[in-house]
Amino acid sequence: MAGSRVAVLGIGLMGAPMARRLLAAGHEVTVWNRTRAKAEALAAEGARVADTPAEAVRGAAIVVTMLENGPIVGEVLFQQGAAEALDRDAIVVDMSSIQPSMARDHAKRLGELGARHLDAPVSGGTVGAEQGTLAIMVGGDAADVEKVRPVLEAMGRVTHVGPSGAGQLVKLANQTIVAVNIGAVAEALLLAAAGGADPAAARAAMRGGFADSRILEVHGQRMLDRDFAPRGMVRMHFKDLNTIVAEAEAIGLDLPLAAQMRDRFQRMVDELELAEADHSAVLLELEDRNKPHRGGTGPDRFA
Repeated sequence: MAGSRVAVLGIGLMGAPMARRLLAAGHEVTVWNRTRAKAEALAAEGARVADTPAEAVRGAAIVVTMLENGPIVGEVLFQQGAAEALDRDAIVVDMSSIQPSMARDHAKRLGELGARHLDAPVSGGTVGAEQGTLAIMVGGDAADVEKVRPVLEAMGRVTHVGPSGAGQLVKLANQTIVAVNIGAVAEALLLAAAGGADPAAARAAMRGGFADSRILEVHGQRMLDRDFAPRGMVRMHFKDLNTIVAEAEAIGLDLPLAAQMRDRFQRMVDELELAEADHSAVLLELEDRNKPHRGGTGPDRFA
C-alpha cells in the first residue's frame, strides 16, 4: 500500500517517530495531536496537520492511533467525531496500549459504523520507533492485517496474534516480561556493586550467556550511566501493570511477579516522584530500599 493515505492521531514520544517512518516510506500522512505544536513539527517533513481528529481521518484508508490510554482512545474516536468521519471500510489501527476488553468494544462499535479495527500495540520504545524496528502485535481479522501490513512494516515487524483484543493481551504479556526483567537487572547490578564487584564489568561478563537480554543491554547500560531520561515512562508502565493484574484476576490467574512489580512501580509513582522517569529508574526504587548502596556511579540524570 505504498502511497496510502494515513492519519496518525497522537504525536508524542512514540507517535512522532512512527509518523516520520510513514512519511519516509512515501505515504500521504495527516497528523493530529491534542497539543497542536507537536503535530506542527512534522509539517516541514511533509505531513498535513489537522485541527481535529475528524478532519484528520477524512479520506484516510488507514487511521493509526497512538494515545495514552483506553479512555482517551475512546474519547478521540467516539466523542470527538473521528469514528463518524471515517470513510466506509477504513481500517483503524490502534497502536496504543489499552485493555483487551476495551479494544474489543472499540472494534464492535466501529464495525457498526462500517469501519474496521485492529488492535496493534508495540514494543521497542522510542529507539524502535525511530529505527522502524518495533515489534507490532496485531489482533483482529487476518484479511485486515494483510491489507495494512505494507504500511505497518514501515514501522516494524508485524505479527498477527489472534482475534480482536489479542494484540493487547500479548502486549500485556510483553510488559510483564519487561517489568520483571528490569527488576531483575536492577537487583543483579546492585548485588554486584554492593558486594564489591565492578557492576559494568559484571554486566559485560553476563552478556552472551543465559542472562543476556535486550533489557540487560539497554536498560542495564542506562542504570550504569544513571540515565533515567524518559523513553518508556514509569507512569505508562505502571498503567500497563495495573491492567496486567486486573486482566489476570479476570481470567482467574495469580501472577505474583507481575503483582510485585506493580506494587514497586506504584511506590515509584506515589512515594518517590519518579512517574515521568524512564522505567529503568526501578533501580532507584531498589536503592531506596537498600541505602546507601548504589548500582552505578555518577549523578542521576532525568533529561
